[in-house]
Amino acid sequence: MNDIRRTILWVIFGFSMVMLWDQWQVHSGKQATFFPSAPKATAPAPTASGNTSLPAPVASATATPGVPPTAGATAVLPGAVPGTPAAPATPRERITVSTDVLRVTFDTEGGSVVRTEFLKHAADSSADKTTSTFVLLDQSPDKIYLAQSGLIGGDFPNHKSPMTFSGDRALKDGANDLVLKFESPAQGGVKLVKTYTLKRGSYEVGVKHQVANVGNQTVSPQLYVQLVRGAGTSGGSFITNPTGTFTGPAVYTEEKKYQKIEFSDVDKNKMEFQKDATSGWVAMVQHYFASAWILPDGVKRENFIRKVDGSLYSVGMIAPLQPVAPEGVQAVEGKLFTGPQEEKMLERVAPGLDLVKDYGIFTILAKPLYWLMDKIHGVLGNWGWSIMALVLVIKIAFYWLQAKGYESMAKMKAVNPRVMQLRERFKDNPQQMQQEMMKLYRDEKVNPFGGCLPIMVQIPVFIALYWVLLSSVEMRNAPWIGWIRDLSTPDPYYILPVIMTGTTLLQTALNPVPPDPLQAKMMWFMPLIFSVMFFFFPAGLVLYWITNNVLSIAQQWLINVRMGVPPEFNLPKFS
Repeated sequence: MNDIRRTILWVIFGFSMVMLWDQWQVHSGKQATFFPSAPKATAPAPTASGNTSLPAPVASATATPGVPPTAGATAVLPGAVPGTPAAPATPRERITVSTDVLRVTFDTEGGSVVRTEFLKHAADSSADKTTSTFVLLDQSPDKIYLAQSGLIGGDFPNHKSPMTFSGDRALKDGANDLVLKFESPAQGGVKLVKTYTLKRGSYEVGVKHQVANVGNQTVSPQLYVQLVRGAGTSGGSFITNPTGTFTGPAVYTEEKKYQKIEFSDVDKNKMEFQKDATSGWVAMVQHYFASAWILPDGVKRENFIRKVDGSLYSVGMIAPLQPVAPEGVQAVEGKLFTGPQEEKMLERVAPGLDLVKDYGIFTILAKPLYWLMDKIHGVLGNWGWSIMALVLVIKIAFYWLQAKGYESMAKMKAVNPRVMQLRERFKDNPQQMQQEMMKLYRDEKVNPFGGCLPIMVQIPVFIALYWVLLSSVEMRNAPWIGWIRDLSTPDPYYILPVIMTGTTLLQTALNPVPPDPLQAKMMWFMPLIFSVMFFFFPAGLVLYWITNNVLSIAQQWLINVRMGVPPEFNLPKFS
């Protein structure tokens, strides 16, 4: 039995060293050795699943005033592509409009959304300093992330067609709505008018697609909406991205609920999601932020995810329209969301959209924890103090359960000298030693595993809290005290990780010394290795762990005193 335990402990130790080496490789600017990010693929784009292919996902490479050219932009999906529209009568233009929270840039080529800035969210510290605000959608030499729409099923207007803009460019004082339109010329006997409605205080944009038949024959176009982006810096090594924050496309339907797809699965064409639906939305998700196209319930649509143009990925929906007779008009109301993953706001935008803030299997526990932390923040007004207060509330809730575990450990510490005597006395007879130890435990009513069960019960709760802190955009750029100006980034001076390491070792020293010398050594190695990882973790997560450690130490100390077992520090012996 001891040999098995030793083997398991050495495997854990070896795996931890592998992980640390992997982290060092990435920290030194090298490619991760064991968990590298997927390279940008340059394979040709696959054919669309249906009979009709979409036009190229980005603007053509032809130079246009005010529009940066995009490398490789002339590639298109194989299959029938809508005919190239005639040259625009007016120059192609970028149109930028603003509300109190959102600045959106449109391209008159197709009326596409090519840039979104969030005026109340600061740019990443590592981002290009050309803007102080966070940019999600963008079309630049370094980044492609666009929201596009148009018609297929014939030579109809699409996101490459020239369009004419009309409307205001800023939200007026006292107004709640900002309305703007993009109208295409007749193409294939059809005109397409896109009407965008931006609202004060909202990241939700109403989008109305109006199809007018100006020809002399009935037409049956299909409406498509899509989000196109590159994989960027998604993924990474296990240590650089230990929390596994997801970046990639997602689909939501009433039947299958939230379905996220890794970029690597798109590369391998091993995607599993519901393609035909009459409800839901499609999205591109990343840490803290998301974009989504939402069509009304009851509108039949085909969801698609594909790789296009070598290094770009698209997720979208194709919705067949009812036949439009000559002089007839048909309109489809929809929404485009592009904004932060604020849970309460996402719930209001569309059913299930709050799931882009992904807690994984711990959602059932994480949601009430986030609700409680939000309520505490409403009182304290600081997310750092709110984290500490939430951990205190959880510790109080689990006090009696955890007390049982500490009582068991205190009993183990009380009988530990007698256990060591038995080990020395029967060191040449392991079987007899095990029998005598079990008899001692029975006589003293000590359960060697009594301290484990209460901890195991609490682990899911603390993992759920971990995901709440990791996923909440409220932590981003949120200050705590002094040098901690952003709870979502590592402590710049490593003060919190050092304190966390100290409290972890202090807590370890208060625990009973395992009778097995190898276990006793590993009891010190593992906290040290675990603490090193926290030097790269966001400050909010480290603060949460410090608070938990300090409260656990205090509780363990009090229980030991109450049981008449003087607290003592068991220092490591590596000789």
